[in-house]
Amino acid sequence: MTYTGTQTYLVGEGDVVVIDPGPAIPAHHDAILAALSPGERIVQVLVTHSHLDHSPLARPLSETTGAPIYAAGPSDWGRSPVMQGLADGGLVGGGEGVDLLFAPDEPLAAWSEIDGPWGRIDVIPTPGHMANHLSFAWDGALFSGDLVMGWSTSLVSPPDGDMTQFMGSLKRLIMREGDTVYYPGHGDPILDPIARCKELMTHRKGREAQILAALSEIGPSNAQTLAAHIYTDVAPALLPAAARNVLAHLIDLSERSLIASNGPIAADTTFTRE
Repeated sequence: MTYTGTQTYLVGEGDVVVIDPGPAIPAHHDAILAALSPGERIVQVLVTHSHLDHSPLARPLSETTGAPIYAAGPSDWGRSPVMQGLADGGLVGGGEGVDLLFAPDEPLAAWSEIDGPWGRIDVIPTPGHMANHLSFAWDGALFSGDLVMGWSTSLVSPPDGDMTQFMGSLKRLIMREGDTVYYPGHGDPILDPIARCKELMTHRKGREAQILAALSEIGPSNAQTLAAHIYTDVAPALLPAAARNVLAHLIDLSERSLIASNGPIAADTTFTRE
């Protein structure tokens, strides 16, 4: 799920900001400290989102350095009512796993600024992969977490992943000027970031069209049935993850009144094309 591992970024010189300290692996903790030059110190820890491959090391690193932790909020922060309803109904996130113990020392407001010797870091709200997902813009670079990656499309798995929020965040980034490179949570830098955002939107629109066509072809269906119909070239073991992706699309389509749910939305709800 993490390709070559989690990318941890150190921003600035002297007083240093750490973005996404990563998983709770002692060797990763030691590698961050070893990356500091003599006399440098970590003064802030920023977390894009609280999946287990990004946030668990924040607290140990904070305890070592005294640097406070900043993020949008804990792992259940920012969910839409329908996603909160899914969570209350017992649906748990898939994929990388949620850091249920995560809580920042200070919440970061959307569009706020983090000023210091490094200059200015802008806080960009980019929910979708997870509701508490933020991106951080600094000096022409945008640290995009898991929202935009070059090696893979992002996981959008309800109740933590939200397709409506995901598409809105991509649109928000496309409208930004001055971001010349994205540094993602996994994989290489993205050197044509707007093109990549548009590519991801086109991919999601294509999947949406497949779902609508399948509903017309086979009639009222749930996410599991649709995933088996659409994902004919994947191993059976991967179909549950595919069904989560389809569910995210179904919820988004339902909220846009393009399809109707036959009852309260849950993991096995049947949907009908309007």
